[in-house]
Amino acid sequence: MVKTHLHLVSDSTGETINSVTRACMVQFDVAEPVEHVWSLVRTKTQMEKVLMGVRENPGPVLFTMVNRELRDILIRGCRQYGVPSIPVLDPVIHALANYYNLEMSGKPGLQHALDTEYFNRIEAMNFTLNHDDGQLPQNLNSADIVIIGVSRTSKTPTSVYLANRGLKTANVPIVPGCPLPEELFNLDSPLVIGLTKDPQSLVLIRKSRLRLMTHEHDDETDYVDLETVTEEVKMARKLCNENRWPIIDVTRRSIEETAATIIKHYNRHFEERQAREFSS
Repeated sequence: MVKTHLHLVSDSTGETINSVTRACMVQFDVAEPVEHVWSLVRTKTQMEKVLMGVRENPGPVLFTMVNRELRDILIRGCRQYGVPSIPVLDPVIHALANYYNLEMSGKPGLQHALDTEYFNRIEAMNFTLNHDDGQLPQNLNSADIVIIGVSRTSKTPTSVYLANRGLKTANVPIVPGCPLPEELFNLDSPLVIGLTKDPQSLVLIRKSRLRLMTHEHDDETDYVDLETVTEEVKMARKLCNENRWPIIDVTRRSIEETAATIIKHYNRHFEERQAREFSS
């Protein structure tokens, strides 16, 4: 198999270019290329090093550069070495500039400025980590979102993802034989939402988890018994229905897809709450 190369060049942390690249590359049934990540490229000397790397390992160059001089150096170099250079943000920036009739600032890394949104994300992350797995139930009403679900339904990773979007998220496990915190049933502000999963998928995941924890094959526990897990899932779904909490089946969803659906529910919940407060 022929080894291919892909160069990702950014004047900031490189998060944007990495996300865009992965979203695009999954659409092609080809061997995954060797990625060369060049981040925080802000001087001519740094750009010369990038071009040396492109010359040594030719391959497409995707970039997010706002400095015109450095962009020109990169584009000329790529043309010289016979590789495509792709400015991934240009179509979006140009469309917005035309619509708002404004000039772009040309300053790299503005999305990482220490603004109010940044500190809100930090606050949300701290809250979420402190309220993971049913901790501090007395503070649930301070959350934006409360996620409930049986074990191994991706409550924690989904909560962390939502926190990174600035949403204070607590999660509470539904455990057979263990009463849920009373505070959960008396919330007047947060969105409460349940996560569920196909019982057979849950059993497979739980067995894998047990093997990682105990290094043994233990199929005798109710935790991985299909009939018991099926009843567990039914009980959790019934609980959500009785309390009119929306529930999401995450069996075939990624964390990002689950979070996007939760955010839709949250926005609707927030608008309805505002409407009630306004009318009262």
